[in-house]
Amino acid sequence: MPSINFIGGEKGGVGKSVVARVLAQYFIDKGRPFTGFDTDRSHTSFARFYADFAAPVVVDTYEGLDHIAGVFEEETEEGQVPDVIVDLAAQTATPMARWVKDSDLIALMAEMGVKVNFWHVADVGKDSMDMLGRLLATYGEGPNYIVVKNLGRGSDFSLLDGSEALARVTGLGGQIISLPQLHEASMRKIDRQSASFWEAVHHKDGEHALGMLERQRVKSWLKTCYAALDKLPLD
Repeated sequence: MPSINFIGGEKGGVGKSVVARVLAQYFIDKGRPFTGFDTDRSHTSFARFYADFAAPVVVDTYEGLDHIAGVFEEETEEGQVPDVIVDLAAQTATPMARWVKDSDLIALMAEMGVKVNFWHVADVGKDSMDMLGRLLATYGEGPNYIVVKNLGRGSDFSLLDGSEALARVTGLGGQIISLPQLHEASMRKIDRQSASFWEAVHHKDGEHALGMLERQRVKSWLKTCYAALDKLPLD
C-alpha cells in the first residue's frame, strides 16, 4: 500500500529535512520506490542530498502541489506505485491545508488506496507542542499521525509528553518515535559533501570524508533510526 508522507513541524530548525533524508534512505535500502519533493525555496536540502529522487516544488500554487498527488497515477517499470516523501519547509502549513481541503485530498487518497501520513518533527519547546495541536485541529481523524521526538534538538520532552495534543495522537492511533542524535561533527561533514547517508558511510576519499569510526557511528545511528521506522505502519 503506497503512502504519502508529509514531513512537517512548521517551525524551522527542528530537523524536518533530516527525517526526510532518513526516510528516503530507509526506502532505498528496503528497495521501495519513492518520489521526493522539497518545498524549501531557500535551502532545498532534501533535494540536494537525494537529487536522484527528489525535486523542488512550489507550495504557493495548486499547480505546483498537484505534482505531489499526481505521482499516484504513475507506476514504476515493475508496475509498482511509488511512495511519496514531502519535506515541508517552515511556514507552509496554511497553503498546504488550503490545498488539502480544496482538493479533498485525504478522501481521494483513501479511494486510491494511499495512506496519508502527517509527520510532526518536534523539539522540546512549547511552540512545537502547540503546532502539533494545530495540526490535529486542521486535519482531525482523516490521516495517520507520526510524532518524531528529535533528540538532536533536546532531550527533555516532558512538556510534549504531558500535553493534550500528544494524548490525542495516541487516541487517534498515531505513532510516537524518537530520532537519535548523530554526532554533530559527522553531520557537518555529511552536509558539506551534500552526501546521502549511503554515500557518507561508503565514501572514504575527499576533504570532508568521514573517518573509519565516524562511518561506523553513522551506520549505528542509521540502524537505530531504522529500528524505530520498522515499528511504523508504513507498508
